[in-house]
Amino acid sequence: MRKLIYHVATTLDNYISHDDGSVDGFLAKGEHADDYLESLKAYDTVLMGKATYEFGYQYGVQPGQPSPVYSHMKHYIFSKTLRFGAEAHERVVIIDSNEVEFVKELKKAPGTNIYLCGGGTFAGFLFDNELIDELIIKLNPIIFGGGIRLFGKSTKGVDLSLVDSKAYNSGVLLLNYKLNYI
Repeated sequence: MRKLIYHVATTLDNYISHDDGSVDGFLAKGEHADDYLESLKAYDTVLMGKATYEFGYQYGVQPGQPSPVYSHMKHYIFSKTLRFGAEAHERVVIIDSNEVEFVKELKKAPGTNIYLCGGGTFAGFLFDNELIDELIIKLNPIIFGGGIRLFGKSTKGVDLSLVDSKAYNSGVLLLNYKLNYI
């Protein structure tokens, strides 16, 4: 079965972005960024919520088109309101109902592990439904003091098992955990 892997940058105080969705303050360049881009080659599928997909618009993503960074991946955008017309690319699909069943079936389908791009609210929904298998944190040496949390408003607790870790000279730590749902 394919694993759903939430691979995301966070602050030391558990935020994936500022309240407005911006990510100013995260270290965007360095060996950790190169390793991240290289790791994306291992995925053939990306899941994200509406806000995360639309965040890409400021970086040139056109509505209904795949993100250039994930261009080799099938995109599943989870949204009740987002719609694309004829401009929708065949690799960009909106999921607007039966989200839990869809993810369960996707994990059973052939392919590589599945990349969960975000955002916090969507990740919290998947986490609450025990659908995330691994968590890869790019822990940045910064504190935002507020913003969008790693798992949104979820209050679920879970034990983690450290699978791997790597420290970069930039101060970023890469932490890979398996989630052990109770």
